[in-house]
Amino acid sequence: MLKQIRGTLVMIGECIVMSLDNIRGNKVRSFLTLLGIMIGVTAVIALISTVSGVSGSLSSSFLSMGAGTMTVSVSGSDLKSGLDAADIAELTALDEVDGITPSVSLNTWVSYGGERETRVSVSGKNAYYFLKNDVVKRGRALNYIDDENMSFVCMLSDEMVETFFYGIDPIGESFVIGGLPFTVVGLFGEDSAGGISTLLLGSAKIFIPYTTALKMNNTNVVTSFTVYLADGVTSEDAKEAVENAMDAMFSFEEDTFTVTTMSSIEDTMQEILSMMSTMLAGIASIALVVGGIGIMNMMLTTVTERTTEIGLKKALGAMPWQIQVQFLIESFLLSMIGGVAGVITGLGLSYALTNVLGTTFVLNVNAILLGVGFSAAVGILFGWAPARKASKLNPIDALRAM
Repeated sequence: MLKQIRGTLVMIGECIVMSLDNIRGNKVRSFLTLLGIMIGVTAVIALISTVSGVSGSLSSSFLSMGAGTMTVSVSGSDLKSGLDAADIAELTALDEVDGITPSVSLNTWVSYGGERETRVSVSGKNAYYFLKNDVVKRGRALNYIDDENMSFVCMLSDEMVETFFYGIDPIGESFVIGGLPFTVVGLFGEDSAGGISTLLLGSAKIFIPYTTALKMNNTNVVTSFTVYLADGVTSEDAKEAVENAMDAMFSFEEDTFTVTTMSSIEDTMQEILSMMSTMLAGIASIALVVGGIGIMNMMLTTVTERTTEIGLKKALGAMPWQIQVQFLIESFLLSMIGGVAGVITGLGLSYALTNVLGTTFVLNVNAILLGVGFSAAVGILFGWAPARKASKLNPIDALRAM
């Protein structure tokens, strides 16, 4: 038994040496053949690794953007279209909730000094929002007095300042919003607000007290707000508490509101990225199939060229399976050389792409295993037919070809 195993290992070693000699003897043809495998593996590795890096960066951004918050959107019912001040106070009193910031949005025209701009995004916020978000660049934030008195005061973004107050200090100036005069009390950065609400609702150009925004919209109910979680409370627990309270407010009618946490958005984004990664890998795998066809073509040509060699081996007692193993090993080595070169090239390309995109490079072991596994499978599958053809040759017919 040991003697048979030793003999088999010796034979495989000799087959590997002969395969490498044959590959080196046909350098140009071998290079062009393995190039197809190399390109396919490079594409698979680069795409999967790059998507993994982008996915990791997005996850980090989502966590930092919406940590400790969730957004509630109210569609309402026939009897109740939104939440009034008493409802907001009831939700704020929940143990799982630290505070709530209503978001009252409107698009309207604004003007100053003869300049006018239409469809400007204005967002109504309360004082608590500015306690949780350090957005003020100059001046002051909106406060509780502004909320209670429905004050006509506003905060402007950098874009509004550049558009209307170039070379002028806007603090204290009267700024017209929707035909009403507002006093500018503070400035905020264009992307300072951040958070899950900005992700869902977009970036506002102007902040005004939410009570004033409600009045301008001719309503007294809020249909969108952000919930800030109390310390140590998970988003799942807070979501359950808020949903239970709001179910009671809407008499347990279905589809009256939606609670969105950052984790749910992240899960959806990860699912989309996973689908994209699979689709791109599938497209890139077409190059591997093309490379496999190239290997089959080369091996069939090799069988034809080495007909005499095959006949001599069979005449000297070589078994068909030994001939088949020899050609399978050669096909396998060709594919694996291209696969290893493709893995190295793919990782280098992925590293370059992540640097260009500004994301984190991730060494995706699964992608490497996938690329190497594909290479091995292609070598065996597409080398099987030529190897079988070689093993079926009649030794007498093969020797006549001399």
